[in-house]
Amino acid sequence: MKKSFLSLFLVGGLVVGAISGCSTGETTNGDSDVIKVTTTIGQIKDAVENVGGEYVEVNSLMGPGVDPHLYKASQGDIQKLSDADIIFYNGLHLEGKMGEIFEKMDDDKPTVAVGENVPEENLLTDEANPEYHDPHVWFDIDSWIYAVQAIEVELSELDPEHKDEYKKNAESYIAELKELKTYATEQIATIPEESRILVTAHDAFRYFGKAYGIEVRGLQGLSTDSEYGLKDVQDLVDLLVEKEIKAVFIETSISDRSINAIVEGAESKGHSVSVGGSLFSDAMGEDGTEEGTYLGMYKHNVDTIVSALK
Repeated sequence: MKKSFLSLFLVGGLVVGAISGCSTGETTNGDSDVIKVTTTIGQIKDAVENVGGEYVEVNSLMGPGVDPHLYKASQGDIQKLSDADIIFYNGLHLEGKMGEIFEKMDDDKPTVAVGENVPEENLLTDEANPEYHDPHVWFDIDSWIYAVQAIEVELSELDPEHKDEYKKNAESYIAELKELKTYATEQIATIPEESRILVTAHDAFRYFGKAYGIEVRGLQGLSTDSEYGLKDVQDLVDLLVEKEIKAVFIETSISDRSINAIVEGAESKGHSVSVGGSLFSDAMGEDGTEEGTYLGMYKHNVDTIVSALK
């Protein structure tokens, strides 16, 4: 398969990017070779590893604690993108300005926005900007299955010799995802209905809330690039007091400063609120840990939410 060097220009710390093809090479999928894959977020990396198995080598640009909304490419990323045989990213504007780069790269090598394979009827819109969709589709397991299936199709087209293995791996992984949804549904059902209110730093959990009947409120909008003001803080404080909400949650990829402001605001009105725990939103846990996998990350979130709100 044709490969090329990626030329990206970093101006003012932002990727504005241009692509130039010059070197060529071939991807051979024999016993000693694998498909080189580059992904953006860890959720996609985990899906590719599960579907691709031994036939893929996956590099992720955005590791634990990294906010994809504000991500800026590094020189090391340029090499990962250049070396890749195929690139998977979320799309739906999750990766900010990086999305423009990926769209241009599609002329040079397979560059796939897995989130855009989710059917339109499954997508939620941005209430502040209705022309955009909520990119956090991995929190709706039914929708995320479409992303997994898209990965299977792309790997099979790139490496038809092992398409049967990719299909088998995808089916096995999807079965685990369905089991996870059953677990999440059963656990969240133990939370009293009046307590099913999830307050976080930014609005990343709307798909999660829709799937399990939870009201979700985030201080910031869908992107952490959006700003919040005193009124946004006050509105959430009033909600905590009115609904007698006892717990709010921080996120591993976002500063806890905003949530602390909400807790302090509630306390100033005589309402005690605790931090119910830390949730994985746009990033997963460390490699080699249970939370470093999609299944483990999701289960951690479910258990943390249930423990705090139940």
